[in-house]
Amino acid sequence: MKRKNVFAFICGVAIALILATIFNWLNPSPVVAQANTNLLISAAASLQDALKEAQPLFQKTQPKIEVNYNFGASGALQQQIEQGAPADIFFSAAAKQMNALQDKNLILLDTRRNLLTNRLVLVVSSNSDLKIDKFEQLTDTNIKRIAVGEFRSVPVGQYSEELFKKLGILSQVKPKLVFGNNVRNVLAAVESGNADAGIVYTTDAKLSNKVRVVATATENLHSPIVYPIAIISSSKNLDAAKEYIQFLTDKQARTVFEKYGFGIAKAS
Repeated sequence: MKRKNVFAFICGVAIALILATIFNWLNPSPVVAQANTNLLISAAASLQDALKEAQPLFQKTQPKIEVNYNFGASGALQQQIEQGAPADIFFSAAAKQMNALQDKNLILLDTRRNLLTNRLVLVVSSNSDLKIDKFEQLTDTNIKRIAVGEFRSVPVGQYSEELFKKLGILSQVKPKLVFGNNVRNVLAAVESGNADAGIVYTTDAKLSNKVRVVATATENLHSPIVYPIAIISSSKNLDAAKEYIQFLTDKQARTVFEKYGFGIAKAS
């Protein structure tokens, strides 16, 4: 009788252990689930410096979430995501590219929000002797080359085209345009002297001591410059992605963004 009781006890313990193992496998604890999580953020090139400075602050609060970045023109990043490239979060420099992904159900709509704002500025080389302080002066004959973002895929180019059209000077400046595939390439063209002037964001101009700002576009000359962010529908790291977006809205991250010249978008 005693042997039967011992055998029954052993069987009961074994079954309990098996059930516990199955339960833990199906319902991992938050600590285990979060361990070694790798987030991939596809972000506009103009965000590069601010996001990299903010990253260590995020890692202090979430040491088990590793953040990696894919920086580029928002249009190029949009196309990559549409073609199935891996990404957990898209952080765009314009609504147009985010809208395109939303139309194809490639983002989680309830995670989308406008996070930042920016301004459009005209820059020349810091040692330039050009005497200009208006965008309209880009039509002057002594200005031969103007660096701008590619109109179709680069948001800063999209805004620049809108500005030229609003001022009625697009046809006059078009032969002078030198296109960059992201805003940092536009900035580099002016820094190197390969362009007499260029149109970039105020945040990019602040990063360089090789250019100076000669004019800032009034906001009625182009669409609002907003930076929307959202989680990609195919992300397998939903909780970690939400943690990261929440961090970007917190005071520490906002302080970094403001240091680089970004505005904070009003909650919609």
